[in-house]
Amino acid sequence: MSYAEVNGLSLYFEEHGSGEPLVLLHGGIGAGEMFAPILPALAERRRVILVDLQGHGRTADVDRPLRPELMADDIVALIKHLGLARADMMGYSLGADVALRATVQHPHAVRRLVLVSTPFKRAGWHPEVVAAMDRMSAETAEAMKHSPIYELYSRLAPRPQDWPVLIGKIAELKKQDYDWSAEISSITAPALLVFGDADAVRPEHMMEFYGLLGGGLRDAGWDGAGRSIARLAVLPGATHYDILTAPGLAATVLPFLDS
Repeated sequence: MSYAEVNGLSLYFEEHGSGEPLVLLHGGIGAGEMFAPILPALAERRRVILVDLQGHGRTADVDRPLRPELMADDIVALIKHLGLARADMMGYSLGADVALRATVQHPHAVRRLVLVSTPFKRAGWHPEVVAAMDRMSAETAEAMKHSPIYELYSRLAPRPQDWPVLIGKIAELKKQDYDWSAEISSITAPALLVFGDADAVRPEHMMEFYGLLGGGLRDAGWDGAGRSIARLAVLPGATHYDILTAPGLAATVLPFLDS
């Protein structure tokens, strides 16, 4: 357990296991502890670097908005801080946005990329999810104190009184429109997309995302020679909210990282 001083931020991280480095990036209003269900399996074969993003978990907030582009720079700065030339990266939801932006902005720093349950544009979410994002505000922070995510935040945060600030910043972030489709084709790192079959991301968007990475555009052929380096996994019975506990997640991710 340690902190790295990067970009004016005291970024909290933990290391588990040994082997090729794998950076894990959690979802919004969460912390690295979200990966607890699969951390033991990953750490058996990897040097896992578990990070708390800006304003989340044990990383105190700073005076700047929450943006995947800025947090991506933080993570690449952490990789350099650890003396690594590059690392594999796995992100969930907001953390997947950060991992995607890190790969686009710093392609030399990411060897393999795993994106769990996130779209590449805001319209990729189901409409009711977008509507819920639009209803979020700093004023909803008080009501959210009855949720498990607040218990996690209040237990870990250096300044638990910043809870309304985090919710306000997340609400502002989630109201931002974005579309990264033009940049997806620049990704050269092998990428694995993972979704649940009952995800908050629309199924047709999953396929569009996979296609932008070069996947599913042609028959692979009897010898597999036409197969893309991108991979797509849809886990049965999983939603956006429980996919990190899905039994098949670690078993899907590890072979891809090792291949």
